[in-house]
Amino acid sequence: MPKRTSKTVRAALVALTATTIAATAIGPAAAATPAAAATGAESHAATQAALNGLVAADMPGVAAGTLTPKGTWSGSAGYADTATKRKRTAADHFRAGSITKTFVATVLLQLEAEGKLSLDDSVEKWLPGVVKGNGYDANKITIRHLLNHTSGVHDMVYTPEWNEQMNGQGFFEHRYDIKTPQQIVAMGIKYGPDFEPGKGWRYSNTNFVLGGMIIEKATGKPYAREVERRIVKPLGLKETSFPGTDPKLPAPHPVGYSKLYVPDPGPEIYDATEYRPSWSGATGEVVSTSGDLNRFFSSLLQGKLLPKKQLDEMLTTVETGEHYTYGLGIISRKLTCGVQVYGHDGVVWGSLTGAAGTRDGKHMLTFNINGDWLNESPPFENMFEGEFCGALPKTAADKPAKETPAKKTPAKNAPASATAVNTLR
Repeated sequence: MPKRTSKTVRAALVALTATTIAATAIGPAAAATPAAAATGAESHAATQAALNGLVAADMPGVAAGTLTPKGTWSGSAGYADTATKRKRTAADHFRAGSITKTFVATVLLQLEAEGKLSLDDSVEKWLPGVVKGNGYDANKITIRHLLNHTSGVHDMVYTPEWNEQMNGQGFFEHRYDIKTPQQIVAMGIKYGPDFEPGKGWRYSNTNFVLGGMIIEKATGKPYAREVERRIVKPLGLKETSFPGTDPKLPAPHPVGYSKLYVPDPGPEIYDATEYRPSWSGATGEVVSTSGDLNRFFSSLLQGKLLPKKQLDEMLTTVETGEHYTYGLGIISRKLTCGVQVYGHDGVVWGSLTGAAGTRDGKHMLTFNINGDWLNESPPFENMFEGEFCGALPKTAADKPAKETPAKKTPAKNAPASATAVNTLR
């Protein structure tokens, strides 16, 4: 997810109809519960305080896991299921949304290292005729532009079609639909470019759907199979999967609570756990756990997945106008204590995820919230501050988040940490 500002915006694209929605509404968020700490809980007091703060900000539940040279730690607050009071745990599987982008970028960089493509190849070279019309010239859009969101290709998430079919009532009518990458791309490029390639920055999920299509063109295999072959299996990420058209999550998993990205939502919260992730594809399909994602990012940052040249390219970031910079499928944050961390955020229906680690890959954090309407930035960012700085910012410590009035227009390029984001951020 890209960042916006310290202020948040509810990405509201449609109003819920008065029609009865075929989902179960739940009550208020559960109170914070003690951490399920493994060892060394005292050194993660600020992280636990940040977990508690997320639940105090009216999220249903949150679980986090860390990886350091001293071992692992896990903590939680709130509930995986507010009806049964089942607690969140480090074993939970969750939809990690846009963290998929880092996997996709890694495979494309591996292909570059193998001489099978160049980041400066045009989209037209690999996908002739796919991006055309409405002011687009795919000869001027490169793979690098796709990976760092400088392509100008319009985000399919911010279209009337997406809004109608995947937000509000439309989610329940269409969540089991199957979409091809070509259909998703066509939804975005129906609308003209946001800017000329290389002349701006805007987060666009369409970029990574195109990236997945290029992987398939270069290898002859679907992007997910290449990610599994090149990353998941070698690293032993046994809890990580790319479910394709399977709408279910592996056990154990939390209920995914959602407000369905509608304007000015009421108190109603719905179960959005199941849907076919072909809607997300190479921009947001991955299902994983905190342990697997910590292992992935740690291995990536330590150079176990990419040669130095390609890793340096990945970590070369561009300005976004937000509180973070963006590399090739990766977010870089500079925290208040001066520590720089690298990772990605992920937002899909019923799930908010954050993952980041230090440049040497030795200190990692992944956390997941089983709700998608967080609309105060500090509680989300406090997770990184707590873990990597050892304290919450004084202005934010021990302060529950307050409900912020929704703006009428969505943030086009804001990550979970900065906004109440639309899906797939």
